[in-house]
Amino acid sequence: MLNWITELPVLLPWLVILPMLWALLSLAMGGSLHRWLAALAIVALLLVTAAILVQWLHLGDLYYEMGGWSVPLGIALRLDGVALLLVLLTSLIISICALHAGTYLKDYPRAGIYFWPLLAFCWTSLNVIWLSDDLFNLYVGLELLGLSAVGLVALTGKAEALAAALRYLYAALLGSLAYLLGVALLYSHYGQLDLNSLAEVFTADLPGLAALALMTLGLLLKTAAFPLHSWLPPAHANALPPVSALLSGLVAKASFYILVRLWLELAEGSLLPSAAQLLGVLGAGAVFWGGWMACRQQELKMLVAYSTVAQLGYLLLLFPLVVGTSEEAARLAWQGGWLQLTSHALAKAAMFLAAGNLVLAMGRPDLPGLHGVGRYLPFSLLGFGLAGVSLMGLPPSGGFMAKWLLLQSAFISGQWWWVLVLLSGSALSAIYIFKVYQQCYIESGDVDRFRHPAWVLDLSALALALMALSLGILSAWPQWLINTAFPGGAG
Repeated sequence: MLNWITELPVLLPWLVILPMLWALLSLAMGGSLHRWLAALAIVALLLVTAAILVQWLHLGDLYYEMGGWSVPLGIALRLDGVALLLVLLTSLIISICALHAGTYLKDYPRAGIYFWPLLAFCWTSLNVIWLSDDLFNLYVGLELLGLSAVGLVALTGKAEALAAALRYLYAALLGSLAYLLGVALLYSHYGQLDLNSLAEVFTADLPGLAALALMTLGLLLKTAAFPLHSWLPPAHANALPPVSALLSGLVAKASFYILVRLWLELAEGSLLPSAAQLLGVLGAGAVFWGGWMACRQQELKMLVAYSTVAQLGYLLLLFPLVVGTSEEAARLAWQGGWLQLTSHALAKAAMFLAAGNLVLAMGRPDLPGLHGVGRYLPFSLLGFGLAGVSLMGLPPSGGFMAKWLLLQSAFISGQWWWVLVLLSGSALSAIYIFKVYQQCYIESGDVDRFRHPAWVLDLSALALALMALSLGILSAWPQWLINTAFPGGAG
C-alpha cells in the first residue's frame, strides 16, 4: 500500500533542509507566529521521518550523494539501523519537548522568541551528525549543535544561567578545537575525510593515532565524560526544563555517537584492549562519582543533572565489552550500549520535564520544597518516578533490558568487574531517586500551597517516561535495528 513511498527519491536531505528552513523563518518572523510555524515544521518533519522509515524498511541502508557529486569530491549522507533509531528518537523527543515548551514558555515570553529558532538549529545539527559520512561535516554539525545548545542554556538571562552557558561554551569550543585538529591531521596524512574511504586506507601509524587521540579528547569533553564533566551539571540544572530535557536526552549523545564511529568503524581493530579498558574506567568513574554527587544534592534539578553524568558513564562500557572480545559478547554489548542510550534519552528527558514541573509547582528549587507533593501533585511525581524506574534498571524498563544485555556481555567475556559497576550504579540510582520520594511524602500541613501545572506539562513527562518503561517489553525491534549496524556484520 505504501510502495509509492519507496519509488520516491531518497528523502534524507529533507531531514536537514526542513529544520534549517524552520530556523531561518523563525528568525525572520514575529514572535506571535513562532509556535504556529513550529507546529507546521514539526508535523512536516514527522511525516518525512515516517516516509524515510518506510523507505529503509523496503530498501535497507540509504545513501545520498549531495548534488550528485560522488565521494571523495562530494558529500554523502548515510542511514543505517543505528542512525535510523537516532533519527526516530530525535523526532520523538524534540516533538514532545516542543509540546511542553509551548505551554511552559508562556511564563518566559522573551525566552520564547529565541527558543524556537535555536530548537530548529539543534534539530538540524543532530540530523547532520546522525547522517553524515564525512568527518568535516560531523565537525560542522558538532559546532552548530554546541552553539545552539549554549544559546538555549542562556535563554532565561539569569546570572546563573549565563555563567553556566559561558562554561558550556568554553568546553564546547575546546572540544571542537581538539576534534578539528585531529581532522586536519587526518586530511594532511590521507588526503580525504569520507569515513568509508578513510577506513580502507587508515593505518595505526603515529599520525593516524595522534589524530584519533585528539579527536577522542575533544569528543570526551563534549560528552562530559568523567573527569571532564564539570561544565554539564550547572548547564543542565540552570536551563529551562524543555531545554534540560533536550540537552540530556539528545545533545550529550551526539559526540558519543561520533566517538563510536571513529573507533569501531574508521579505525576498527586499531583500538587496543588496554585503551578500551581505560575508556571503561572513565565510564565507571562517571557512574560512581555522578551517582555519589547526585545523592548529595539538595536541589532537584542539580540532582537530576548529576544523574546524567552517572548515566552517561554506562555508554563508555561499550568499548571494553566490544573490543577484544568474542563476537557473541561484542554483539550483546553493541545492542546493550545503544539500547542504554535510547532508554536513557527517553527517561532523562522525562525526568527533567517532570522535575521542571515540580519546581514550577513548588516555586522553589530545593528538595524540602517537595514536602506534601505526594498528596497534591501525583501526576507530576508519577512522571518522575516512572523515569526513575528505567534509570535504576528495574524491569520491565528499557534500562533493565540494556543493563541485562551489558551484564551478559560482561559475563561471557569474563570481565566481572563491569558487572560490579553496573550493579553498584543501579544501587546509587535507587538511593538518590528514593531520596526525592522521601521528601515528597513528608507532610507539611493540609494546605495545598502548590501551583498545579497545566495538563500538557504533566502529559509530556508521562508520555516519555512510559516510553522508557515500555522499551524493555518492546525492545525486539530496536535491537533488530541496532544489530543490522553491528560492525561484525548484519544480524
